Parts: sequence; C-alpha cells; structure tokens
Amino acid sequence: MSRTDAPPGGTAASPGAPPPLRGAGYALAALGVLLTAIIAFTTPWRTLPEGAPPLRPDPARDFTQEQIERARALDAALSAPSYLSLALTLVVAGVLVATPLGARLAERLRGPWWVRAITCVVVLTLIEEALRWPLGMWYESHLRDYGLSTQSWATWSADRLKSLGVSTFLLALMAVAVIALARRYARWWIPAAGGAFALTLVASFAYPVVVEPLFNDFRPMPAGQLRSDLLAMAERDGVPVDEVLVADASRRTTALNAYVSGFGATRRVVVYDTLLDAPDEEIKLIVAHELGHAHHDDVLYGTLVGGVGAACGACVLFLTGSIRPLRRRTGVRSFADPRAVGVLVGLVSLFTVVSGPVQNLVSRQIEARADLHALNLTRDPATFVAMQKRLAVANVSDLTPDFVEYVLYASHPPIPERIAMARSWAALNRVPTP
Repeated sequence: MSRTDAPPGGTAASPGAPPPLRGAGYALAALGVLLTAIIAFTTPWRTLPEGAPPLRPDPARDFTQEQIERARALDAALSAPSYLSLALTLVVAGVLVATPLGARLAERLRGPWWVRAITCVVVLTLIEEALRWPLGMWYESHLRDYGLSTQSWATWSADRLKSLGVSTFLLALMAVAVIALARRYARWWIPAAGGAFALTLVASFAYPVVVEPLFNDFRPMPAGQLRSDLLAMAERDGVPVDEVLVADASRRTTALNAYVSGFGATRRVVVYDTLLDAPDEEIKLIVAHELGHAHHDDVLYGTLVGGVGAACGACVLFLTGSIRPLRRRTGVRSFADPRAVGVLVGLVSLFTVVSGPVQNLVSRQIEARADLHALNLTRDPATFVAMQKRLAVANVSDLTPDFVEYVLYASHPPIPERIAMARSWAALNRVPTP
C-alpha cells in the first residue's frame, strides 16, 4: 500500500493482519437464518386453497401450433445472446476475483484514492459493456424481427447507456463506501451491512421518481369510464391509489405490460400505453393483478428482503477478503486498498448471478398470489384467461420454457400455468370454467 493509501488514524487493521472474522461470521449466520426464515415463512408457496382441483398446464388447449412454434423460435433465437451474456459476466467476474488484472488497472490510475476507485469502476464497466454490446445488438435484432421493438438504434443505445450510467453510479458508490469503511474500521462489515440495508430501502423508494422518468414519460390515465372503474376497484380493494399512470412504452416496444413500483409516498400503478387498445375488462384484470401487489405490499416486502440480502453480502465481502489464496492471486491484501475495486466488482457480479434463481423462485410465487388476488377481486376467470392469451400472443411469450431457462430467467409463472390456475380457481368457486 502506498503512502497516500494509508488508512487515516490507524483505526483499521493493518493490511497483513488477520481481520476480526468471528463477529462477521456470526452476523452472516444470523442474517442468513433470518433471510431464510423470512423467505420460507412469508412466501406464498401455495396459491390456491385446499380443495382446488389440480390442472395440468396445456399450451395446446389455448394456443395454435403456429403460436407455440413462433414462441419457441423466438426463445431459441434469444437463448444464444442471453447465455453468452451470462457466460461473459461469469468470465469477467472470474478474472477479476482470481487474477491481479483489476489491481494492475487501478495502479495505472492517478489521483486521490476515491477518484481512482470511481475511475476504476467506470473503466471496468465500460470494458465489460463494450464486450457485451454486440450481444445486446444481436438480442435487439431478434426483437425487431418479431415486431416487438419499435426503437431506432440511436434510442436503443441511449436507453442502454442510461441504464449503464445508473448501475455504474450505484456500483461506484458501493465501492467507495466499502473502501472508505475498510480504511477506517477494522470491523467495517458492521457499518457496511447497515449502509447496504439502508441504501436498498432508499433506492427502492426513490426509483419511481428518480430512475423511471429517465426511460419513460408518464401521464395520468385520461378521464373516462375506464379510469373511474379502475379507481373504484382500487377503493373497493382497500388500496389507496390516487392515479393510474400511463407510460409511453410504445416508443420502444409493442409488448403489453403493467407494473407497480415504489412504496409509501412513491407507490404508483403504471400501465403501458400499448395496453390501452385491449378490451376494458382485460385492462381491469391486469390492474387488479397490480393491486394485488400493492395490497400485499410486495414492493416493500421485496425491498426488505433485498436489504437483508445486501447486509449478508457485506458480511460475505468482509469474510471473502480474508481468503489467503484470493489475496495472493489478486495481489490485494485488504479492501482498504483502492486496488481492490476489481475484486469488489467481480464479487458483486457473482453474488448477483447466484442470487438470481432464488429471487425468481420467490417472485413466481408472489406473481401467482397477485393472479389469485385479481381473480378474487374481479371473479372473472374467463376474462383472465382471455387476457393471458392476449399477453402471450402479443409478447410472443415462451409457452414451453425448459428447466434451465425457468430457473435462471422466469420471474413470472409461464402463461399456461397461470391459465391452469384460473381454471382451477373457477372450479373451486363454482363459476363457469373458461
């Protein structure tokens, strides 16, 4: 460590000294048990109550062979760039956590340690994005071939760069915070875990009003019967919704979608403008699904779970930094060293990939509960099925995902599963089965 990189005040452990690991290990174990318990006991693992007849999803019952094959063809076309992008993420992360390349890059930079840390994050993300850019263009070209993208290459590039800017800012903030804490405190995992939890909450709360406007313009749904019916449905559901917003998604896609984001004062229900051409009853069902998320505070729940997971990640970072083979291979003796930025970036990428399947597993159950909420609120399974079919055809949704794709990428149940659940609900509630 150079003279200019020495921790101020001498409060941090010296780079060669063994870090105080026992407390971090106990904290990680406790947080891990807490996170597991939250997921295990609050996730709605069973959607329908006892007595609902089990129905096997059958795409052939609701979709033509041509529609099924079209969805399979798009899925096959998108699989190559998707898997290559995932492989690229793993390779780059592996290089950063197993070789001294990240440290050597940081050594070439000049300025105060925090400037060098930020610059290193920017350079590393730009290098990875340059490698990933052709894969993104490949993916986008398939969306255009199937009529799902309405963007020009200029607007597509602008959106991608804005997304890169947001992620780079958050990553640089994390790197500077970790290094600053490690330079000052021997047990830096304690403030890092608290800060990671707090940052997750703040980011989720601010996302609808800070980040979303970077990508879309939002306007209140025009006055009329549909808007009145939606607000009345929200009031009947006991969900405070002052306005339903419409996003100008048609400037980039033909896909149909709606979502809820934020919590508390920033909670909003948003529908794509592409959805407004659908029948009003189907729009009501889609909004009823989003009201289900709001009714169960799913965004807040996900934020709290993510915050606990981020706190676990801070402990894992601290413990990982003590692994001697890693320190030897990377040439970084401590996270107090600005040259550790590469290791931090690589570890965050690996944690993100590893946690993805668990997030998707929980998300699928929560989305199924929102479907159930929509059915209970509208009591209209026939329109629910019609709406799901419209979404599947318009979005060219994969109707027969394989196991690997299901685990890695499926944040929602496949459309045939959702339709089967609606038919099971209809049989359970003795209403005509669609």
